[in-house]
Formats: sequence, C-alpha cells, structure tokens
Amino acid sequence: MRIFKSLEEIKNIDETVIALGNFDGVHMGHQEIIRKTVHTAKAAGLKSAVFSFSNHTSTLLSKAGAVKNIQYPHEKAVVIESLGVDYLFDIPFTKEIMNMSAEDFVSEILVGKMRIREAYCGFNYRFGHKASGNPEVLMHEGLKHGFGIHVQEAFKIDGVIASSTYIREQIAKGDMEECNKFLGREYYIGGTVKKGNRIGRGIGYPTCNIDADSSMAIPPNGVYITHCTIGDKTYPSVTNVGVKPTVGTFDRNIETFIFGFDGDIYDEYIKVGFVKQMREERKFDSLELLKEQIEKDSIEAKSYHRNRGDL
Repeated sequence: MRIFKSLEEIKNIDETVIALGNFDGVHMGHQEIIRKTVHTAKAAGLKSAVFSFSNHTSTLLSKAGAVKNIQYPHEKAVVIESLGVDYLFDIPFTKEIMNMSAEDFVSEILVGKMRIREAYCGFNYRFGHKASGNPEVLMHEGLKHGFGIHVQEAFKIDGVIASSTYIREQIAKGDMEECNKFLGREYYIGGTVKKGNRIGRGIGYPTCNIDADSSMAIPPNGVYITHCTIGDKTYPSVTNVGVKPTVGTFDRNIETFIFGFDGDIYDEYIKVGFVKQMREERKFDSLELLKEQIEKDSIEAKSYHRNRGDL
C-alpha cells in the first residue's frame, strides 16, 4: 500500500475508487465501507484508496480541542492495509482544506489530485467549508465530473449504529467488551515500561508500568483482564488502571501483571490490550488486604484466560 502524507506527494497515480471519511478508529462500520471500495476497484480494474485526515478534524473545529484517540496513527495504516487497499491518502486537515467550498474540495482534491472514478461514503459524511458538503452534494458533483457515488447506510451491530463516538462512550464506561465488538479488535494502550515503586514485586506480583497516554481514551480506574504484547509475542495478563491509592499518591498509570513472564523489560515498548473490566479501583485499609484482593483478581483473570485458551 502506498501512503501519501500530503497533497503535494500525490503524483502519477492510477484512477481510483475512494472510501471517504475520517476513519478514526477504523471500526466495523468503516471496515465495511473500505471492503466494498476494494471489491469495486478490483472488479473495475482501478486502484482502491482511502482518503482520511492524519489529524482529527476537531483539532481545528472544536473549541474544546481534539477528541481523544481510539487508535494510534500508525495502527490506522496497518488496519487499512490489511483490508487490501492500494492507496492511503493520509492528509493533514489544515485551515486551507477546512475553508474550501464543497465544490472546490471535490474538483481540486478528489478529481484533480486523487483521480476519482467512484466513491464510497457513510450516510453522515460531511466535507467542505462549515460541513456544507454531504452525500447529496457529492452525488451532484459526481454527475458534473463523471464519477459515481455509493452511500453506506448506518452500519449496526445488535441494533446499535457503529460510530467512533459510541466506542469512546464505551471506553469511558469501562465496557471494553462492547468497545472491542465495534472496533473489531482489542482496544490497546501502548507505552515504554518505566520503573515503579516495586511494591507489586514485594508482595509477589511484579508488574510493568506505563504512563496513561494522554492522547488516548483511557478506561476508568479499575482492574481489567488484558493481553500484554512484548515485541511479537502476546501474553495473558491482568491490569490496574489508576493511582494506587492504598500505597500513596501517584500519577495515573497502567500497571500490568503478566502471567508466565518473568523477564526484565524496563525501557521496552509494550501494548496492553483491554478485554474486560473486573472491578473499580479502590483504597484498601492495609497492604495485606490489597495483596489478598490482587490474589483474587489474578485467580479470576487467569481462569478467564484459561477458558479462552490463552493459558
């Protein structure tokens, strides 16, 4: 898959069938649009493409600032490539693009740069200055410029419309099972392992600690069944998100106990994939009571992993 990081880079490309959207998360609804794009492009002998923005549009449009990510930028490209896409137009959302009329957006970018022949978009797709462009406008412009439009109706799972907003809501509630169902994969937070206070090691549960990445949507404080990926290997694990109130005052972090692993991974990058919340974080009256609860959490998490075949 060829990746274009700016409009200036887009040169000497073949005609395209393009999936249009922000694709933040590349959730199951996004994947459905992209699969149809790839299928149509192959049938027509054209190149399949995804046109997305490398930064969320809220970075310029929202007074509250950018929304929290539900996917790392590099992961978006990996997921899109896995769906068989030929071109990824991963372009910065700039003030110039934000202020383009819908008609100029189509003629200058889609037609002039991306050589569009057909497009797929969601029912709620918006583009152009003040979001004046919608699927109806896109169809009108398609007739003018000679390209076809396919509008994807709302993609639902168990009667619920798949959307990035809904996924963020599930993460905020700690409902990781619902989140993962709509993402089509485990939601994860990555980070470099740092040295903690070593209390876990002292009570028989050595953990690896990473900072709670402020750019990502972080699940609420609590204990979770997780998977921990180190390099190219994934291990069953159990994770606490929070501030460790029993043992002092600490910055919020993500602390993971990995089953069947005893290596030194300080300063290594790991990924913690969230499967299911077990309980909320709480303060215990003593370190001994905390240890007893950690033992119970570990038994429960290990049983869950064993039933899934992870252990």
